[in-house]
Amino acid sequence: MQEFAALFRELDEQRGTNAKVAAMADYFSTVEAADGAWAVYFLSGRRLKRLIGPMQLRQWLADVSGLPGWLVEETHEHVGDLAETIALLLHGSGDAGLTDDRGLAVWLEEEIQILRELDDDARRQRVTAAWQRLDESSRFLYSKLLTGALRVGVSQTLVERALAQASGQPRPVIAHRLMGQWTPDGDFFRGLFDERSGREDASRPYPFFLAHPLEDDPAEALGAIDGWQLEWKWDGIRAQLVRRADAVHLWSRGESLITETFPEIEQGAAQLPPDTVIDGEILAWKETVLPFAQLQRRLGRKRVSQRFMREVPVRLLAYDLLEADGRDLRDIPLERRRSWLEELMTGIETPLMISPRIESDSWSDLAGLREQSRDRGVEGIMLKGRDTAYGTGRPRGPWWKWKISPLTLDVILLYAQPGHGRRANLYTDYSFAVPDGERLVPIAKAYSGLDDAEIRRLDRWIRRHTRERFGPVRSVEPVQVFELAFEGIAPSSRHKSGLALRFPRIARWREDLGPGDADTLAQAKALLP
Repeated sequence: MQEFAALFRELDEQRGTNAKVAAMADYFSTVEAADGAWAVYFLSGRRLKRLIGPMQLRQWLADVSGLPGWLVEETHEHVGDLAETIALLLHGSGDAGLTDDRGLAVWLEEEIQILRELDDDARRQRVTAAWQRLDESSRFLYSKLLTGALRVGVSQTLVERALAQASGQPRPVIAHRLMGQWTPDGDFFRGLFDERSGREDASRPYPFFLAHPLEDDPAEALGAIDGWQLEWKWDGIRAQLVRRADAVHLWSRGESLITETFPEIEQGAAQLPPDTVIDGEILAWKETVLPFAQLQRRLGRKRVSQRFMREVPVRLLAYDLLEADGRDLRDIPLERRRSWLEELMTGIETPLMISPRIESDSWSDLAGLREQSRDRGVEGIMLKGRDTAYGTGRPRGPWWKWKISPLTLDVILLYAQPGHGRRANLYTDYSFAVPDGERLVPIAKAYSGLDDAEIRRLDRWIRRHTRERFGPVRSVEPVQVFELAFEGIAPSSRHKSGLALRFPRIARWREDLGPGDADTLAQAKALLP
């Protein structure tokens, strides 16, 4: 536990990526296998379910610290993070460090997982006793684990680099072994260092290869157009269809197993030969592609009725072949993979289809086709080098996504609440509204788009112009106008405006506009397809 707490602290303090990789590699090289497995679990973004609610933890903190509840509440609101509040208010109670040298895996089992089996009184005794035994950094980490809110400032790529450095395995092998569902135990961690191929789990997908946005440079800068495979950029769910060992597994890009959500695709996979892995996109489809909002109705469902499958039918558009006859094809040039995919898909019936290529002789003609994207229900165009391998991550150069310009609306700031992590004491999460006659109707939330200086300036304005408070949320004077950019708009019965915006983010703070210049609800509805 102490070793992981020290690593967590070092990663939080380091700014350079190479230093973070070196710190993790040193840790992975010497840690016990079971502890290392849990460290990989947390560092790769996985989290435990919340064990104890914040209200209970604040009450227990007041009891053990001897401070009045209102002061604990005020301190939490000022600090912005409950685990940090606990660590600070109990400063000095356990600064001598842990009273034992139990590792992370044992600590999780004996001090955290066991809490699920206890009543509230027993939980309180264990948690407050642990707080008083731990030093400040370990107390912070322990409290984060209790709340299920542990976030570590490293990317999956850095974790893969560190494990590759510690194990001597190539990073693509490590990336593959980290995919899918796995149990954080000693066997899993030792398997990361193993010389075997990493194919022990037949359900395991490959790491997804992602395209880099084509924004700054013109498409002509990419050279001759005939060196690129051109496809539409579909607005669906990226997925891998894995057919191995007489079973079918459908994975989302977020490494969620979604086979049960799309049973017609699972059934359609029976048309494929064994030991085949296809990369593609799941779309709602009736004669042509439907808006993403229709596909969204299928998400999260474990059981889908025949009636609902008829109401919102789906298809998997295949655009890459990653494995055939059990052979990993990712190092083969795309042009050959595509040719083999076309042969494989010959005679295959719905719901499996092949993503069509776009034929264009010049970049100017392609730019004209790109302008038709929204009418076709797509987000733009994909550019994939014909001679490229299927890699990992999002490198710059092999694949590009040339998206159409987003839709925009000028909207009014209505509510704000604190962010998370290092921005937990700043108001960074915003709710926006548009005028509908004499009233303001909430239309979207956004969490990104402003730089640090703008966030701090807006935070000061929010604190000075608060009208009401609702827990952590503040309503503000409706005078600040922002330009929101978003990828699509659809009707929605769940939102007060009757509209849902897809991927809204702040394009700019329109300090040149007043609330009377904001777009109205009628203007927003005019953007509907």
